[in-house]
Amino acid sequence: GLPSLVLPSLASGISISHFSRHRHSTSTAAARTRVHKMGKDYYTILGIQKGANEDEIKKAYRKMALKYHPDKNKEAGAEDRFKEIAEAYDVLSDPKKREVYDAYGEEGLKGGTPNGPEGGNFSYSFHGNPHETFRMFFGDDNPFASFFNFGGGPAGMPGGHPGARMFNFNNGGEPMDMDNDPFRSSFGHPGYQAQSSHNHGKQKDQAVIRDLQISLEDINKGTTKKLKITRKILGPDGRSARSDDKVLTVDVKPGWKSGTKITFPKEGDQQPGHIPADIIFVIKDKPHPVFTRDGSNIKYKVKIGLREALLGNYMVQVPTIDNRQVPIQINDIIKPTTTRRIQGEGLPLPKQPGRRGDLVLEFDIQFPDHLSPSTKRILSDLLPRTAH
Repeated sequence: GLPSLVLPSLASGISISHFSRHRHSTSTAAARTRVHKMGKDYYTILGIQKGANEDEIKKAYRKMALKYHPDKNKEAGAEDRFKEIAEAYDVLSDPKKREVYDAYGEEGLKGGTPNGPEGGNFSYSFHGNPHETFRMFFGDDNPFASFFNFGGGPAGMPGGHPGARMFNFNNGGEPMDMDNDPFRSSFGHPGYQAQSSHNHGKQKDQAVIRDLQISLEDINKGTTKKLKITRKILGPDGRSARSDDKVLTVDVKPGWKSGTKITFPKEGDQQPGHIPADIIFVIKDKPHPVFTRDGSNIKYKVKIGLREALLGNYMVQVPTIDNRQVPIQINDIIKPTTTRRIQGEGLPLPKQPGRRGDLVLEFDIQFPDHLSPSTKRILSDLLPRTAH
């Protein structure tokens, strides 16, 4: 199977606000006097002051919704309180509804007010499902699975979400340099980050972030990776969805550093009331059997015997990233900390691809496993003693 990433299902919650224009009769003033500030105190329900800002409203809803969520709170009346909290947040988080509520109270908000927004009568009714409000805010059906369960898996598996959606990734049949564990990127696991935001009443789905391993040879020359994704696309009615395949092209430039991010905005699953997730690929260095990377430099470890390290007069054939051999003459004593540099044989500089880093030689001195008594005597006579 192809590597895949499970995304939380983000069901949409819809508040019904009716805006209508009517001809105002001469009894408008009288109608206005009949609207009284009565009913529920949404500010008290959320435990905030009337002048609370948007962030304070969100923090209050988060705290209260988690406290009274029926899955956690089994006390009598908790479910009714949970619904009131959702309704209070639904009103106070919307500037238009809040303006009407502040002026006319709950009865005026729900009973219809003259001179409402856009100049017409305004009437509001809560959609009645506090769980939809919760999903819109937290992006999950079960808050406690995503907050406290780090063993999440795909839908139908332990820790999975029943409404989960799945992205599939591949690159058109070629082997992919990606994580082989499709569920490693669940919430709370390495390799995954979540980003969400709100935009004009729509919640942006969590970004899909995947590592894309690139070999040092491809970093040296640059390469193009084509990755096919399978996502959900909304139909013309804006509600029904179908699967759709799309190929994303990543042009890897010479010298790109590990950690470079490539973002494809809004290429995630589509669903009503949501802004599709961004898909982000993060460049990672694929482990190399010969070299290790250090920025724009590459390191090569030379194995050398103790005799050569002490006596010198030794020629080393050093491989390069483009499969050449560079001869290096060793004449000096080589210590475990000794390094040599071959300038310009590293990787291209990302911002100056015409220039290159260096090939850095490190030495792994091979010591003998044992010495004969006669060899030890000879060495003892020849080698200077270390002063203490």
